[in-house]
Amino acid sequence: MELRVIDKTDEELRIEIGGEDHTFMNVLKGELLQTDTITAATYDVNPEQSGGQTDPVLSIKTEPGVDPLDALAEAARGVQRTADEFTDAYRVGIDA
Repeated sequence: MELRVIDKTDEELRIEIGGEDHTFMNVLKGELLQTDTITAATYDVNPEQSGGQTDPVLSIKTEPGVDPLDALAEAARGVQRTADEFTDAYRVGIDA
């Protein structure tokens, strides 16, 4: 996975996430939208200016005073926690 910041302000971030598709992007967007300090989160895999399919571009907007990179990092940790919980539940289920 490669990350490339396209645009960043104090409360907004646009970042390209190389090598990912709707599966990962929907999970990440969902985690972001569950965060109180995120006011908007969306992604696009075919921006109008691209002329065709691209790697996903994630757009985030945060509450004033919340760095969008910090919010993204916290959401990524949340995705990891969810994946770990699923793995643990799966292991318990197959051992039962």
